[in-house]
Amino acid sequence: MKIIIAPDSFKGSLSASLAAEALARGVRRVDPRADCRCLPIADGGEGTLDTLVSPAEMQRVTVRGTNGAPVMAEYGLRGSTAVIEMARASGLTLVPAEERNPLIASTYGVGELIRNALDRGCREILLTVGGSGTNDGGSGMFCALGGRLLDADGALLEGGGACLERVAKVDAAGLDPRLSECSFTIASDVTNPLLGELGATMVYGKQKGADAALRERLEVGMTQYAACLERACGKTVATVPGCGAGGGLIAPLLAFCNVRIRSGIESVLESYHFDELLEGASLVITGEGRVDAQSCYGKAISGVAEHARAQEIPVYVASGCLGDGWEALLEHGICEVVSLMELAASVPAEERVAYCMANADILLEKAGEKIAHAFLS
Repeated sequence: MKIIIAPDSFKGSLSASLAAEALARGVRRVDPRADCRCLPIADGGEGTLDTLVSPAEMQRVTVRGTNGAPVMAEYGLRGSTAVIEMARASGLTLVPAEERNPLIASTYGVGELIRNALDRGCREILLTVGGSGTNDGGSGMFCALGGRLLDADGALLEGGGACLERVAKVDAAGLDPRLSECSFTIASDVTNPLLGELGATMVYGKQKGADAALRERLEVGMTQYAACLERACGKTVATVPGCGAGGGLIAPLLAFCNVRIRSGIESVLESYHFDELLEGASLVITGEGRVDAQSCYGKAISGVAEHARAQEIPVYVASGCLGDGWEALLEHGICEVVSLMELAASVPAEERVAYCMANADILLEKAGEKIAHAFLS
């Protein structure tokens, strides 16, 4: 019996790889002959790099971090494809909460990672944009790749949130010529445009350190920058769904490069050739730390389930806990959801969350065992 075990990480407890292995151990307790194929997944946010790339494929590069200090960042090299996780160079968690300042935060380091990948011969780039700490419209990245931002007097600007309101001209003439040979796949579940109430600044600026007054200032700057960007490329960029992801990181890529935006989970599953792996499978087990109504839409679980259902393969879910509306999963074809919180029902309620997080591997083994019994019965 071939079983595909494809969970996301159980944040704070287990990586996706360790979660998959624990579920597999539980399945094999019931059927020692089960052919368990462990396939750790992610939905394009932080952790996607570790899911898709083995340690041997990691490249380490010192780049400019979110607030300008050097950081050692990793990206993946898979043949001619580079897997770049924005958060490794320009992530929110690279800066302590009290030091977060979107006026100085820059995506320059992401551009340095792309440039390094070009140097190594990569011409296909999978770029994940979750977990960003920036709101610079990708201006830092643009400068790192050879682009120029000029103010009204023709002086060079470095990129970053504070410079956007001063941009008078975007000059792409000096962009690295190798970019014309590249294809970018942007892995993101964000559909926000660049500007407006649903845009990058107004929706995500607060978590990056911008109060209401600063968000207004940043929005003015982003609007100015977007207009200059669109004049330079001759096409509309700011209203493209997803352009607001990563603080607008992909705006210059949309303007001057070959780009397609895909849902994070679809990008990950495509890189695995997931539909081919499903062929001949009897069962799929997926899961993550928390499932709720949102798990039905564009998340790791829903992506796995949709592909499995297309081949009429039953899907079971293991979850750390159940949030509001989780029952909707059952209406989307999931056979059963097994909660670690329920498996730990004998633990006092006030201690249960901590217990589950500390013992997630043991409980996931039990979940795998329970799912195998349910399926075989």
